[in-house]
Amino acid sequence: MNPEDLKTYIEGVRGQNRRILSKTITLIESSRPDHQELARKIVDELLPHTGKTVRLGITGVPGVGKSTFIERLGMSLVDAGHRVAVLAVDPSSSRSGGSVMADKTRMERLAVEENAFIRPSPSGGTLGGVARKTRETMLVCEAAGFDVIIVETVGVGQSETTVASMVDFFLVLMLSGAGDELQGIKRGVLELADAIAITKADGDNIEKAKKAAKIYETALHMLQPTSPNWDPPVLTCSALEMMGIGEIWQTVTKYHKKFAASGELEQKRQKQALDWLWSLVEEGLRQRFDRNPEIKKRLHPITRAVEKGETSPTLAADKLLFFLDNHRSV
Repeated sequence: MNPEDLKTYIEGVRGQNRRILSKTITLIESSRPDHQELARKIVDELLPHTGKTVRLGITGVPGVGKSTFIERLGMSLVDAGHRVAVLAVDPSSSRSGGSVMADKTRMERLAVEENAFIRPSPSGGTLGGVARKTRETMLVCEAAGFDVIIVETVGVGQSETTVASMVDFFLVLMLSGAGDELQGIKRGVLELADAIAITKADGDNIEKAKKAAKIYETALHMLQPTSPNWDPPVLTCSALEMMGIGEIWQTVTKYHKKFAASGELEQKRQKQALDWLWSLVEEGLRQRFDRNPEIKKRLHPITRAVEKGETSPTLAADKLLFFLDNHRSV
């Protein structure tokens, strides 16, 4: 690797050069070993220039108006002098071929703002792979001077937990007026929430939104809060009429300031970094394991023996894990 290449990327990102920023993220998303090596060095060099941001995760049930909400919030933050990056975590992109253009077309105004940057999740990867690339992209955007990073869940299911594990504040958007407000809502998602916002609280829906807010407040009181210093509030908003958006942002900043002052924010980020480390170790070990030619030769008969009930999974795993060290015959 040419040291000049590394210097070009570092200076370009730090200089807020959007073309270099995009090229850096493309390196992060690439599966080529040489690109991955360069990307790792770039991220490591940029690390001292990261962390001075608000990391906000947002999820929502289908039809909640998540894209409209994020665009309106993003526009209000840009108007207030912030630089905003919107990143997506979309495990379904590996099956659908990616929603690359959709992410930008559904936030048309924000996409053309000079002080905003929208990056959809890379297509063709597992949730773990997409999450890793999103984490690294987040750090690069922070080094490029974006002071608010919004990480959006585009897919469903495990992606909520994944996004919550990389942000400071996790906001869950909910709808009102859909019959039983808690029907189909996973307890796990509510447990992750640092705040809930009932969207589309306008027109004839205002009273329904207030009623839904009361139901969610009751549900949250039945759960153990993630911190003894924070009770997740339930708010209402209308992205269409720009009502409640400012209050939601005030809630995010109140949380951020409170947790930064108490040291909890730093502890949370440290834990997230260590969790990330071990997930990368596990992923790397699995990749090296799968590429080992000796393991490959023995893998099929061992897995067949497990399927047939001839060998226990515990013994089979032991044989595979320790074969190379002990030169066992399997």
